[in-house]
Amino acid sequence: MKILITGICGFVGSQTAQHWLETDSQIQIVGIDNFSRSGSWKNRELLIQKGCRILHGDIRNSYDLEGVGPVDFVIDAAANASVLAGVSGGSPSRQLIENNLLGTINLLEFCKHHRAGFILLSTSRVYSIPPLASLPVSTRRKAFQPDPGRLPAGISATGISESFSTNAPVSLYGATKLASEQLALEYGHAFSFPVWIN
Repeated sequence: MKILITGICGFVGSQTAQHWLETDSQIQIVGIDNFSRSGSWKNRELLIQKGCRILHGDIRNSYDLEGVGPVDFVIDAAANASVLAGVSGGSPSRQLIENNLLGTINLLEFCKHHRAGFILLSTSRVYSIPPLASLPVSTRRKAFQPDPGRLPAGISATGISESFSTNAPVSLYGATKLASEQLALEYGHAFSFPVWIN
């Protein structure tokens, strides 16, 4: 089985690749990364030593995916990872949208073309901000925790579930990830390839 991991030299991508390389010798890993985050080059060298093929490219550019060739699955770990991206002044909002949404569209088109499965590593930061901000908390051992006696629907002692509100506002970051999730599900249904969202 051949797997493409996007954002392979970031934390999540590199850890995912290392896990597969260390646990299943039948899996071939190819990765693509734009090396925009510090530490990416160090992860690149480690992954190459373990037998991974790494391409320097950007999922925002569909032509960069052409050098990958056919794969069985795509694991999308590429994203602008900051919930403040596009609003904090560190990066333009258009860059955030292109990274998180246009990149997903390019990968879904790639999957459609190659009949590959798609796994989107999304985020928990897609939930509605007002109910999160008003969540009743108590202090225990110098840490905040949700007050178990006053939890709204979709939140339990184990965390936030998929039933918690994703109504706006969720942040520009959250909106791009939610849109990516919806597009992935629609592509998988329309073009009959497997889609999983984590």
